[in-house]
Amino acid sequence: MGVENKRRAEDSALVPISKKQKHELAVKNKNTSVLQAAPTRTSNLFAPIMQLDGHEGEIFSVDFHPEGQYLASTGFDRRIFIWSVYGECENISVLSGHTGAITEMHFTTDGSNIFTSSTDHTLSLWDIVTSQRIKKYKGHTTFVNCVQGARRGPQLLCSGGDDSAIRVWDIRNKRSVFSMNTTYQTTAVAFNDTAEQIFSGGIDNDIKVWDVRTKEVLYELKGHTDTVTGLSLSGDGSYLLSNSMDNSLRIWDIRPYAPMERCVKVFSGHQHNFEKNLLRCAWSPDGTKISCGSADRFVYIWDTTSRRIIYKLPGHNGSVNDVKFHPNEPIVLSGSSDKQLFLGEIDA
Repeated sequence: MGVENKRRAEDSALVPISKKQKHELAVKNKNTSVLQAAPTRTSNLFAPIMQLDGHEGEIFSVDFHPEGQYLASTGFDRRIFIWSVYGECENISVLSGHTGAITEMHFTTDGSNIFTSSTDHTLSLWDIVTSQRIKKYKGHTTFVNCVQGARRGPQLLCSGGDDSAIRVWDIRNKRSVFSMNTTYQTTAVAFNDTAEQIFSGGIDNDIKVWDVRTKEVLYELKGHTDTVTGLSLSGDGSYLLSNSMDNSLRIWDIRPYAPMERCVKVFSGHQHNFEKNLLRCAWSPDGTKISCGSADRFVYIWDTTSRRIIYKLPGHNGSVNDVKFHPNEPIVLSGSSDKQLFLGEIDA
């Protein structure tokens, strides 16, 4: 039978190869192999993903310094860690003084101070240069769940707690300027862009909009079907982002004279679970992306226009409680119940 009449072997057919042939193939492959190009870097991070370890308890709150050179983290271990964002992400200092878990923390707009809320019934103001507590604010009668600062005007803080009180503070005074009482525990608060209104969310599922001057509720944002755990104001001050235990994120139009139906978008994919942690949420600086904590251990990032999940980032071994976007670069920061922080770069 001629060779031309024989059937060709399939590509997957096994053909014995001599030792000499194996050696020749190995040499050929070695000489012709080419290194695959690494993904294009989009930030000045030391590596595309950086893991920061040091906390001895669950991390509840994280934040970037306004200039982006530093970040802070805090949580159940009652300590505030300041880290460098660049280089090897060294721990620069540790601030301590609270006697209960720290529930929320933010830098002031000028970046010189940090303010915190705690389960020890107090709020605190910290100097990041000296690493010392400057003031302790007393007034709440039980756990303080949340705190936010005003973006402009007098340096005001608003806080909410399990005592069903929303308190407003001038950071220069130790006593609250005034308080507004709700029926249920408050778990999330935020100022509007001009600090003339306060948004509050709690276990009654609704977001209340308060007039700071009259101390009355202007209107309510209804739609969530479980506790609101996080509130975040967009960069331009026109929209409010809310996270809830009903496994949804919502964007609300809070501009004056907006239509009665102020909920403009609903996002889903992330999860709350039996832990019932206060999972926060955040906007990217340009408003094109949003993110929030999730109990399923992933960091979710959505595109605000298409409502599509564009990132589902693994790595954490516990509930992701807080997420922040870097002010200047495509970098995401996450803090988790696994006591770890992750810095990761995303597409520009």
